[in-house]
Amino acid sequence: ALNDHLQKQDLDLICCAGFMRIMTPVLIAPWQGRILNIHPSLLPGYRGLHTHERAIADGARTHGATVHLVTAELDDGPVIAQASVPVLPDDTPESLAARVLAVEHPLYVQALAKMARSVT
Repeated sequence: ALNDHLQKQDLDLICCAGFMRIMTPVLIAPWQGRILNIHPSLLPGYRGLHTHERAIADGARTHGATVHLVTAELDDGPVIAQASVPVLPDDTPESLAARVLAVEHPLYVQALAKMARSVT
């Protein structure tokens, strides 16, 4: 149903943010190279969920966000843009998430501008 709806639109890019469902290959295939996702880690590190908790538990010194192209593999597509933040000694998952969120929005705008230049 979602793919049918999307195919009826005049779309150059599909931009996911907070879309917490894994896309099927059937959905991805017609849009290959044109679906963007933002992920709260510096991929390829910390794919999937609970990225902030895992970064803190691992003693990571930096963390961040990645805008990438969606592929059939979870959080595995080509990286379009990344932004990093420090992991502070007293960070909680919530404080780290807030710091990452602060860089996510401008990062997505930067990635969209980069993609728009490549489509036109």
